[in-house]
Amino acid sequence: MALTSTPILIICIVISLVYISSAQTCSNYTFSTNQVFNSCIDLPVLQSHLHWNYIPSTRSIQVAYRATQTSTGWIAWAINPTGTSMIGSQAIVAFLNANGTMTAYTTPITSYIPSMKQAALSFPVSNISATYANNEMTIFGVVGPLNNGTTVNHVWQAGSSVVNNIPQKHPTSGPNIQSVGILDFLSR
Repeated sequence: MALTSTPILIICIVISLVYISSAQTCSNYTFSTNQVFNSCIDLPVLQSHLHWNYIPSTRSIQVAYRATQTSTGWIAWAINPTGTSMIGSQAIVAFLNANGTMTAYTTPITSYIPSMKQAALSFPVSNISATYANNEMTIFGVVGPLNNGTTVNHVWQAGSSVVNNIPQKHPTSGPNIQSVGILDFLSR
């Protein structure tokens, strides 16, 4: 009996490792919306990924930002045209409403205690939508035209709660303060 159960256990472990590995990469991800993105990056913190298509004729970027999240939390992805931190970021935020539908909108981050209410950004964003499935939230949108070229400072974030349809404060340590970077939309 022991010889029969050992191979089964090994097979289960191998299958689990393959599943975890493929879930953590962007290059082999297929969107349920059938959207296709030419470029992507696995972001280093907050179990998140950014997919994009750069559109040279309009200097715009079609983006999909996806991150692991619970149904009670929120996610955000932003470009900061003026600096390398949270303050000044122009964000797209998404969360699951109490009625079971996703909400996604833009909000500028003007302080360490932002309102997180819907407001216009310093550059156009269109076609905003969001999905939630399998403990993953995804934000879709078209950003731009961008006036400062194709290299941007970007910030991504996640929080654990939404109250009265307003995302609440995220942790201020660990991965939540490491979620910044520089991205060239012509790379990858």
